[in-house]
Amino acid sequence: MGIQLTAIHWVYLVFIVFILALLIRRRDTTMICVTGILALGLLATATLSGSVSGIFNSFVYATKELLGTIMIISIIVAMSRILIITGINETMVSPLTRFLRTPAMAYWGIGLIMMVTSFFFWPSPAVALVGAVLLPVAVRVGLPALGAAMAMNLFGHGIALSGDYIIQGAPKLTADAAGLPVSSVMQASIPLVIVMGVVTTVTAFWMMRRDQKNGTWRDGLVTAQGTAGPLSAAGTGDDGQVHMSAGLRKALAIAIPLLFLLDVIAMFMLHLQGGDATALVGGTAVLILIVVTLLAHRSQGQGLEKITAYLIEGFIFGFKVFGPVIPIAAFFYLGDSAFTVLFGQVLPDGSHGIVNDLGVALADHVPLNGAVGAVTLTVIGAITGLDGSGFSGISLAGSIAGLFAAAIHSGAATLTALGQVAAIWVGGGTLIPWALIPAAAICGVSPFELARRNLKPVLLGLAAMTLTAMLLV
Repeated sequence: MGIQLTAIHWVYLVFIVFILALLIRRRDTTMICVTGILALGLLATATLSGSVSGIFNSFVYATKELLGTIMIISIIVAMSRILIITGINETMVSPLTRFLRTPAMAYWGIGLIMMVTSFFFWPSPAVALVGAVLLPVAVRVGLPALGAAMAMNLFGHGIALSGDYIIQGAPKLTADAAGLPVSSVMQASIPLVIVMGVVTTVTAFWMMRRDQKNGTWRDGLVTAQGTAGPLSAAGTGDDGQVHMSAGLRKALAIAIPLLFLLDVIAMFMLHLQGGDATALVGGTAVLILIVVTLLAHRSQGQGLEKITAYLIEGFIFGFKVFGPVIPIAAFFYLGDSAFTVLFGQVLPDGSHGIVNDLGVALADHVPLNGAVGAVTLTVIGAITGLDGSGFSGISLAGSIAGLFAAAIHSGAATLTALGQVAAIWVGGGTLIPWALIPAAAICGVSPFELARRNLKPVLLGLAAMTLTAMLLV
């Protein structure tokens, strides 16, 4: 049943190993990614011009795929800028300081709020909502911005998205592929999600506190004009705060969270998910930016010009963050449908993309029993997650889980859930740098540094979850 692997598959696999090695060693991967795209293009087109053109076209493809995320991050950064210089941000978050008084309370508080929000609306819009409101509080009580990003990332893109118990997009994909009821996969995933979540978040928190005490903690801040992060007060020529009356500042500090609360209600009532939910949050942020800027700069008569200036600052930061990410995303997107889009139908008949073909090949060459099945499904889930989506390969994980379960006559739902959870934890936004961008950009930290901080906790979590699955199969 296996797909015949070609030179394209093996070259792609070799470059994956190179890229992961460089990421672990904290080296830049742009050159190796471009080289990989060039090599794949040369094998696919057999022409130098086709492979060279493929580099540019893959960058364009990656940018299109990431554009929605670039927009929401840039707009939230622009809005946050005017809220900070007017002091609205301070007024808005001050009531929360009584609940988040220590770094530990901030870490677990942000994480749990992010998880609950993500269960209902998925992590991308949740990051924008939670980060814009709670990050300043967390930083004020001593939680590093990178620690806040870890909390939002692990609880949102990890725990909430891998289980997906409310929206049920992930379990439906895997259950359909495995030929199982959605409810059985969801039920089987509960102990796996709990083990994975507890091990990962506790380990990440312990390592953060240990490194802070040892003096080895790295903040991983993205700097612009000498000031760190998108929520800083550096930028468009405004030194210090814009003067605004206390009454107006308080009124806006109440109105802005209420507007975002209305967004949440609208998402629930109108069943808005994913991109639609993100768009609602982004549009609201633009309107807030416009109104607050006009009010803040009305005395100088510069409101119209300042709106553009804040938007420009937001877009500069957004593209600054995405600059190093686009080349690596361009390479990994070639592992899925982008390869056919850019280079045509050159893969073998029956191929479902380079990454999925590699996963099938792995399943074809391992012995079939419960323990090996659990390890294999974890590895296959992780491999299919390398494209940074988390969702593109979970149907493959479901189908392979069905094959293993048929061979060992048990554990179909558990193996299916295992592949699902592994794929989403790796690809949905905890280890692949471009999938980490929403949380990283909102917190003003490097997505690569965030990926490195997540690596050991997530690997330990995957190991613990796999052992749990072995006992359950």
